[in-house]
Amino acid sequence: MAKTVGVVALQGDFEMHEAAFERCGAEVVLIKTPDQLAGVDRVVIPGGESTTVGKLMDRFGLGAALIEAASAGTPIWGTCMGMILMAKRVSDCDQYTLGVLDITVERNAFGSQIHSFEDEISIAGIDDPLTAVFIRSPIVTQFGEGVEVLAEYKGQVVAVRQGARIGTAFHPELTRDDRLHSWFLEV
Repeated sequence: MAKTVGVVALQGDFEMHEAAFERCGAEVVLIKTPDQLAGVDRVVIPGGESTTVGKLMDRFGLGAALIEAASAGTPIWGTCMGMILMAKRVSDCDQYTLGVLDITVERNAFGSQIHSFEDEISIAGIDDPLTAVFIRSPIVTQFGEGVEVLAEYKGQVVAVRQGARIGTAFHPELTRDDRLHSWFLEV
């Protein structure tokens, strides 16, 4: 039976996640409201603009529904903006977060949009390095007990896991390498 992945579709590159999960054989539901979370096995919060999406999540109740889903053990993966929104703390910024991942993040840690880049990184649990696309990406500057570091880039933490909650600072959906998406289907 195919797994059902809810991809938050308020803003950002949600279509690329949708395509990657479909290539992995998953059924995908685009999530804009709390009701659409019912029936999904796991959720992805894609890249985008964290301040805007956080305000929308808060205003329409999707944030509260995602917090409840995380508390119930639903696997949730945040990529770039998604990791920022999942964090308990954001350095030097007072913005809405879900607070479901015990990390502190620094936004835009690698620079502005013009400083975007790709590079190979190794991720715990994935054979062989994969290409990571960094676009105004955050880094994890602190993490609580029970948070496992999955990947670092040049000494900076760029992927973490706390139980069924995953955060990656980069955009694996922007490549045709679906290994991380396949891995998430087994979390």
